[in-house]
Amino acid sequence: MLTHQELLDAIPNCLDSTDFAGLGEKYEGKVRDVYMQNGRRILITTDRVSAFDRVLGLIPYKGQVLNQLSAWWFEQTADLARNHVIAVPDPNVTIAHEAQPLPVEVVVRGYITGVTKTSLWYLYEQGERRPYGIQLPDGLCKNDPLPEPIITPTTKAVQGGHDERLTEAEIVAQGLVEADLWEEVRETAVSLFKRGQEIAARAGLILVDTKYEMGLVNGRLTLIDEIHTPDSSRYWLADPARPQGFSKPLGSSPYEPENYDKEFMRQWYAAQGYRGDGTPPTMPPDLIAQIAARYLATFEKLIGTVFTPGPQPAAERIWENLKG
Repeated sequence: MLTHQELLDAIPNCLDSTDFAGLGEKYEGKVRDVYMQNGRRILITTDRVSAFDRVLGLIPYKGQVLNQLSAWWFEQTADLARNHVIAVPDPNVTIAHEAQPLPVEVVVRGYITGVTKTSLWYLYEQGERRPYGIQLPDGLCKNDPLPEPIITPTTKAVQGGHDERLTEAEIVAQGLVEADLWEEVRETAVSLFKRGQEIAARAGLILVDTKYEMGLVNGRLTLIDEIHTPDSSRYWLADPARPQGFSKPLGSSPYEPENYDKEFMRQWYAAQGYRGDGTPPTMPPDLIAQIAARYLATFEKLIGTVFTPGPQPAAERIWENLKG
């Protein structure tokens, strides 16, 4: 893996935004730039990082990790779900089919954890035993595994505002997704999550929870966003003393696993007293390098190869693939 000093040296060269005239109309998301062209989406992952639904800085090579790791995961799950990828011409670039997104995002959880006000643990700690319409037993501790993966769907988040909590019954009753299609979404999401858990376990990681964004391409259910990356999923480093990642309390304190995703950054912000309101504190370079190292470590553990930085996205390479 790249050294701490190499990651520090890379900070000034982070990819903040792109401007490729002629690629089509540009839409800027929280962590990627999207160009629309002739029924295709050109997704360019930047090094912007977000938490608490706000962009909070730049992490070197984050965009390349997200783009390449997600493309790898699509290959590992191609027998379970269709995806939107047409080509991956650059380390930061995916050319994808234009899709009709479903108005809900599907969050699958294998553990009871989290710090935000919509997280499963926060709600449970406040006394809720049926969050998202799901019956949970008494006696669970923070970071405990759940008996089976559960789905906690939400509406698509608006930048600067958090997702709306939904039950599966509300999704169908409100006409957000038809009953038959929702059943397909549910079965697909659980299958993807279980595959993700198996692969993560072989890599010495625990896939704790993840978000899937799905849509329709030519009327068929399709994955339309990155999957199982350190931005869209929560990963813990597996504890050899706990082969199933089981996390019952040790003495009087709950087991606190080591995070290998952007939760590491979110916890730092929370420790500074920041949870999304007002002006965020500036991340020091050493912290930025530490976060980058976690992203790279997750990539290398899962794929089994050393991360090698690639070139910045280039319009000519994108155009060459668009011609094909």
